[in-house]
Amino acid sequence: MAQVLYVPIRLLRETQAHLEREAPREGVGLWAGRREVERVIPLPNVHPNPRTGYLAEPLALLRALKEMEREGLSLLAIYHSHPAGPALPSPTDRKEARWRVPYVIFGTDGFRAFLLPEGREVEVVPLYPP
Repeated sequence: MAQVLYVPIRLLRETQAHLEREAPREGVGLWAGRREVERVIPLPNVHPNPRTGYLAEPLALLRALKEMEREGLSLLAIYHSHPAGPALPSPTDRKEARWRVPYVIFGTDGFRAFLLPEGREVEVVPLYPP
């Protein structure tokens, strides 16, 4: 695991709270920042079957990316949930991966991050306040 994602524990909890509110639907959003995650950006899931898939609403995604650019932030990761399964990429996750950033998957067994479609795991390091 050469690539590492650093995320403050409060933003990790914010992400988990967002995904819990979405359950049993899959939730989706972005992690933005510079060297570590600085913002969690939840996005609407407009997938035709949101219990088994996710599709970020295109205009909301575009607005989020433009806002990140204005703030000098980079897209560090895309996150989504598997409310009824493990934190592993599904065949659909691999097939539909378009971005060259880690995909963080929150499942029934915790969370893990991967570069897709190849599936190489990326380490996620929670940052605790000093």
